[in-house]
Amino acid sequence: MLLAAGVARRFYLDGRSKVEIAEEFGMSRFKVARVLDFARESGIVRIDIRLPDGIDAGLSETLRAAYGLRRVIVVDAGDGDQARVRERIGVVAADLLADTLSEGDVLGLTWGRTVNVILTSLTRLPRCTTVQLNGVYSRRDPGPGTVETVQRAAALSGGPAYPIYAPLILPDAATARALRADPGVAAAFDRFGQVTTAVVSIGAWSEGLSTVYDALDPAVRDAIAEQGVRAEMSTHLFDAEGREVCTELADRVLTVSTRELRHIPEVIALAGGDGKAGAIDAALRSGLVSTLVTDSSVARALAGAL
Repeated sequence: MLLAAGVARRFYLDGRSKVEIAEEFGMSRFKVARVLDFARESGIVRIDIRLPDGIDAGLSETLRAAYGLRRVIVVDAGDGDQARVRERIGVVAADLLADTLSEGDVLGLTWGRTVNVILTSLTRLPRCTTVQLNGVYSRRDPGPGTVETVQRAAALSGGPAYPIYAPLILPDAATARALRADPGVAAAFDRFGQVTTAVVSIGAWSEGLSTVYDALDPAVRDAIAEQGVRAEMSTHLFDAEGREVCTELADRVLTVSTRELRHIPEVIALAGGDGKAGAIDAALRSGLVSTLVTDSSVARALAGAL
């Protein structure tokens, strides 16, 4: 047992390799492996896997495996309202960005109330480029907007920023084409292909659950609903099976395309709250998302439907 304790200390605490330990103790590396097994089986070594309070590891892994994602983070927002859920998801997403981004990465940020919460939670970022991936929500909305979030991220990282000072939804296709040719807007669009990590939000196609839905005339959004749309992500529309639904809206928005999103190595989707489970399921089925941050209520609904 003393031998096992000595070997385990060198391996787990000192970070020495099995080969180095074998040379010190005059045994083969296979014997070192057996001694380490004994140390765990006998209780000399105890391994605890701990996550920060409020993260459900079991639900996270269940959803990750079911949807084939790189990672899922399920946060417990308690019985809080939509604002509380949004805040908890935004805080966790801010930590995720700080921990996973590397120097030289290109961060893309889309419009979304939850995405914009990251502004108040971010405290550090490696030096990277920040690109706004769609226009701004033109209706008055409390809290910071995407431009402010992009500028805040750039200030923290010390890297360049490419904001889009133009509306997300335009009145017609001709206006959208004209604005895409604007030098400032074009500078951001030209960098979509360089984005290494994108942060998006998922909306359900109903009132109060999608800023795009809320911005459209009732006749337009009803016509879109009749085409089977269940989810919206960066103004792109999806049916219950995750298939993209093409409508006239696509021609009059300033946003990253689904083709460009599909080529981004890491797409982090933020979504939670009552009424969002079906939309999140649809968006995940599209294959565009690699990481999901959501709340435990939604996660249980998704797991129960699997």
